[in-house]
Amino acid sequence: MKGPFAPYDPNGRRRSPRLREIPLRLILPNLVTVLAICAGLSGIRLAFEGRFEIAVAMVLVAAFLDALDGRLARMLKASSNFGAQMDSLADIMNFGVAPALVLYAYVLDSAGAVGWTAALVFAIACCLRLARFNVMLDDPDRPAWQNDYFVGVPAPAGALLVLMPVYLGLIGVPVNQTFGFVAAAFTVCVALLLVSQLPVYSGKSSGMRVRRDLVLPLMLAIVGYVALLFSYTWTTLALTAAAYFAMLPFSVRAYARRAERADRDAHVTTEDGSGGAA
Repeated sequence: MKGPFAPYDPNGRRRSPRLREIPLRLILPNLVTVLAICAGLSGIRLAFEGRFEIAVAMVLVAAFLDALDGRLARMLKASSNFGAQMDSLADIMNFGVAPALVLYAYVLDSAGAVGWTAALVFAIACCLRLARFNVMLDDPDRPAWQNDYFVGVPAPAGALLVLMPVYLGLIGVPVNQTFGFVAAAFTVCVALLLVSQLPVYSGKSSGMRVRRDLVLPLMLAIVGYVALLFSYTWTTLALTAAAYFAMLPFSVRAYARRAERADRDAHVTTEDGSGGAA
């Protein structure tokens, strides 16, 4: 007798082995993704209730859980097509819709239709950015070294950046109509960064290895950052967003240098190949 729910096929019926019971490790990453969606939706509710500090915290929790679920899936060898699709949908909610609505409830509504338009533009830009990212994953012609860079600002970073007006308001910057129009223009700028061709360093090449002499300083730096985050939350987040903006030109310059080196190496290889054929 069939139950009321469809059986869980993580990779579809054609690819998944038929299992009478699903190991918990295959479900755990998806549960983390669901918790991330819950955090993002809760942030929206809290924002419209006027509890903006907790609302921003919920968006940041959603970002943390989003970073955790993929790594957890790879660690547990529980990656699946179902999880990948669910993660993409969660990203749209947590990094597009939730930050836009939190920002709108806090300051953009003071700019009227302009503020709502800016919120819509950011949410749609996040959707477009995520769709482009998923398509680029299947590109076999993309050079391996380009995997060290995102094309455009990634969605989690976009969520962190677009909430800058909230950080400033909670620090003490007056939130009025003028600030609302400035925040709307800023929101559109962040949206353009999401869908741009700007190469943004991802940290994947060196993020997994640290020189032995830098381990202890790195640990101290992380402890110091976390301490500042808990003690001076909004100032620290505002400075973090500003530092990310400041990093972008260096990322573009590093990408240009690597592209030039790759073109030079490809040109030398072509010349060597043609010389050998002759």
